[in-house]
Amino acid sequence: MAVTIEAIDLEVDEDQDEVIPPNNAKLAETKKEMGNQQYKIKQYGKALGYYTEAIDLSPENSAYYGNRSACHMMLGHYKEALEDALKSVSLDSKFVKGWIRMAKCYLAVGDTSGAETAISRVKELDPVNSSLPAEIKNLETLKHYNDVANKAYAAKEYRTVVFCLDRALDISSACAKYKVLKAECLALLGRYQEAQELANDVLASDKQNADAILVRGMCLYFQDNVERAFTHFQHVLKLAPDHTKAMDIYKKAKALKQKKEEGNEAFKANKNTEAYNLYSEALSIDPNNTSTNAKLFFNRATVSSKLGRLNEAISDCTSALKLDPNYLKALLRRAKCYMDLQQYEEAIKDYEKAVSMDSTREMKKLLADAKLELKKSKRKDYYKILGIDKNASVEDIKKAYRKRALVHHPDRHANASEGERKEQEKKFKEVGEAYGILSDPQKRARYDNGQDFEDLTSSHPCFNADTVSKLFQ
Repeated sequence: MAVTIEAIDLEVDEDQDEVIPPNNAKLAETKKEMGNQQYKIKQYGKALGYYTEAIDLSPENSAYYGNRSACHMMLGHYKEALEDALKSVSLDSKFVKGWIRMAKCYLAVGDTSGAETAISRVKELDPVNSSLPAEIKNLETLKHYNDVANKAYAAKEYRTVVFCLDRALDISSACAKYKVLKAECLALLGRYQEAQELANDVLASDKQNADAILVRGMCLYFQDNVERAFTHFQHVLKLAPDHTKAMDIYKKAKALKQKKEEGNEAFKANKNTEAYNLYSEALSIDPNNTSTNAKLFFNRATVSSKLGRLNEAISDCTSALKLDPNYLKALLRRAKCYMDLQQYEEAIKDYEKAVSMDSTREMKKLLADAKLELKKSKRKDYYKILGIDKNASVEDIKKAYRKRALVHHPDRHANASEGERKEQEKKFKEVGEAYGILSDPQKRARYDNGQDFEDLTSSHPCFNADTVSKLFQ
């Protein structure tokens, strides 16, 4: 069947049977009405096409640009929407809807100055316009949160910045500047996944956004992925050679990497004091890099431990755990230091947490050993009573016993006060108990393994003055 020329050249509204008349002005108006119909049923993509056709037919009609601007806004195309709104008021400076749409677009992209200008123009043209109150309120709200966010950022109060920018983005949903600043603060707060997602959102529409690329580099750097971070920083500086933040963090990242490596080399060479100083210098470079600083605190704690500065080691392990609560190596190092300082209850707390993090046989044994040492610490220390080392020989034990027994022998304190005599008798008895356990290889072994001393002393012979005299014969 042959197709008529009219059917080829003209669009027919799907809801109408009439052919659109071949007059440009009328055809443009018809296209606009078709666009309006699609707009009303939220078919913004189709509406956009009709408005564009109307503009092509009648490029000097401000209303067509205004309608297309509204359509772009509904599609989230605020840059294009603003261009059309600007065009509409350039064609008709008294086109109020054009100025209203300009204000909305400027607010959406976070341009308070542009929004203020557009709103002022609406006030002049139509002071009672129903859209004015809402846009004025949005402008005031945006300016408020923008100001508070800037002050909080200067004070390094990043949580406050994030809170303010969330409020601002409710109004300025297309503001890349706010998104990137929020992403930066999230990175500084250690919320790397959220920061990366927000930066990626910006890069999806602007692949060359230097600030967003910087945020991705920061996330990598703060997670100790230094080489990939360097690549991002270098990319930023190619795009924006004077980018102050990029230059600053790149400089810190290189310095931190170098100092950490120098400290590691010194430690490997057993230059412990030098390693301690290098780790301390590294810790002063960038307080924002919590991941690397946690490792530096642990490394310095390891050095302090080797230098016998156990309390310093504990302090550094605690600092590492504040930065990374799941840092198992730091937890175990601190527990070991507590053990060496005989602070068994603190060691047990750390080992219990370690077992909850890594329930291996090795961890459970460390916890059991700490509990055993705590139990042993609450008994009488027979080695201390005799004044000998835990590795003392049988002969050393006998010599020590003779010496201590003579010191506390009742005959030597016969003329002392009643209180003093009782105290010396008590010590004399303890010396006998100690000798009775430590001079017997089996009892000594059981004692060393943590068996309660009551179980051991119940069977050892009573040591009195006569028994002692026999030892000296």
